[in-house]
Amino acid sequence: MSNNPTAAATYAALDAWIDAHFDEEVRFLQEMVRVPTDTPPGNNAPHAQRTAELIAAFGFEAEKHAVPAQEVKDYGLESITNLIVRRPYGSGGRTVALNAHGDVVPPGEGWTRPPYGGEIADGKIYGRATAVSKSDFASFTFAVRALEAVARPQKGGVELHFTYDEEFGGELGPGWLLKKGLTKPDLMIAAGFSYEVVVAHNGCLQMEVTVQGEMAHAAIPDSGTDALQGAVHILNALYALNTDYLQVRSQVAGITHPYLNVGLIQGGTNTNVIPGKVVLKLDRRMIPEEEPVQVEAAIRQTIARAAASFAPPRGGKALQVEIRRLLLANAMKPLAGNQPLVDALQKHGQALFGTAIPAVGTPLYTDVRLYVENGIPGVIYGAGPRTVLESHAKRSDERLELEDLRRATKVVARALADLLG
Repeated sequence: MSNNPTAAATYAALDAWIDAHFDEEVRFLQEMVRVPTDTPPGNNAPHAQRTAELIAAFGFEAEKHAVPAQEVKDYGLESITNLIVRRPYGSGGRTVALNAHGDVVPPGEGWTRPPYGGEIADGKIYGRATAVSKSDFASFTFAVRALEAVARPQKGGVELHFTYDEEFGGELGPGWLLKKGLTKPDLMIAAGFSYEVVVAHNGCLQMEVTVQGEMAHAAIPDSGTDALQGAVHILNALYALNTDYLQVRSQVAGITHPYLNVGLIQGGTNTNVIPGKVVLKLDRRMIPEEEPVQVEAAIRQTIARAAASFAPPRGGKALQVEIRRLLLANAMKPLAGNQPLVDALQKHGQALFGTAIPAVGTPLYTDVRLYVENGIPGVIYGAGPRTVLESHAKRSDERLELEDLRRATKVVARALADLLG
């Protein structure tokens, strides 16, 4: 806790306010879950509208920043309205932004409870985004409400950023708000889990590889060039890289080594036709120490060499390969100014969870990097279990322990009181 009796009394009062309003916080989260935000297709504006309506009842006015429709369509989504809630307390002091994203991957199959039901059982709430990251729409909102009701800071301010483009990389979420000059906080906390403070994360390169051969009748296969066989040849070369990547180790705790995955393969025309075209989509996770330009160049070189070494039938056409970058998300590297965030969250996390809260990296990538790239020190912390696996994020039956939500809300509220004190 604190040696300062005034601070200790403030922390206790914040905790008590959150306990008294916790049923309301859970109902708020249920409402967040019940408005689907599957991305794709990415029709996220209705959720932003519902969020704005709900928080208006708390006296919070949400600025609605709609990304132009054509920009969203060109990006492959349907609608994005990002929200900023500004809570200024007085001149001087820091402005701290709290960011959570509302877009989610579609629920998929295998659910035993409705993915948009927000059902509660055995001390858990179930539903898509209960853990990542609509839970932190609730934790951040109620932490700010507690802060204002109890600590009543006199300087600095808080901003709530509710954005809708984390799954596609963040460029039309936080990236868009920052590029337009709509926000420039001093510090930021992004949605995360409760048992660690994330200070760094991997980068991600996603690419689409189109392998073009020549279709032919399956009865006379030598009359064409099999794009699928060519793609397999390229795939073998790509997967062989993972053996080399095991030797490339990160110095950041929580991050191990790079990895390459091919997550989607499409191609062919029919069972009795030699495939003329195959499309691969690959995902390359980059550790913070790697240089993205070099990583991309090396992958392109590996693909080019494999394609050139594939032998088509005599007289057949050589493979043609087209490579298109889909996403380049830089790694998040800690900025020196993030220490006040780390200190406050670790102190209160340990007090409330009864366990040390390490500052670590994560192999995931997030849109927090966009704040850091703009010179804004940030960390990842919020409501959730020790691991992504426990949360069932991006799987069926995603869930959140309600006690993790309660305690994380208290941690954030106390940390804000320290940072704005």
